[in-house]
Amino acid sequence: VDLVESGGGSVEAGGSLKLSCSASVHVGAHYTSGCFHQSPGTEREGASTTSNDDDAISYADSVKGRFTISLHKAKTILYLKMDRLKPEDTAMYYCGADWSCWKAPDVDIFRANPSLLRIWGQGTQVTVSS
Repeated sequence: VDLVESGGGSVEAGGSLKLSCSASVHVGAHYTSGCFHQSPGTEREGASTTSNDDDAISYADSVKGRFTISLHKAKTILYLKMDRLKPEDTAMYYCGADWSCWKAPDVDIFRANPSLLRIWGQGTQVTVSS
């Protein structure tokens, strides 16, 4: 399975971007996917995750009210709409996913623990200038 991100770029503070993440094949019957960010010298952190089972969503406190995650299940495309961007949002953004035969992985646990996800995209850069 390949995940391909797109939609990164450079914007001024207060601007918006919409990231897309498409999967080459269906990830699995029950999956959780999300967007994670990483700046040089820091750990990868979860911005938001969602599952296809029950449409559960988890947001990091730093992005609540500004970012909106959505999943087009039929096309297996994940979107992250990022509004009111701040310079501190500058990072490489990665799409990650994992799946189970029984139930989609918990969105809160996987957002907080990126190392648990087994499938990753190549990342797309987001730069927000002040």
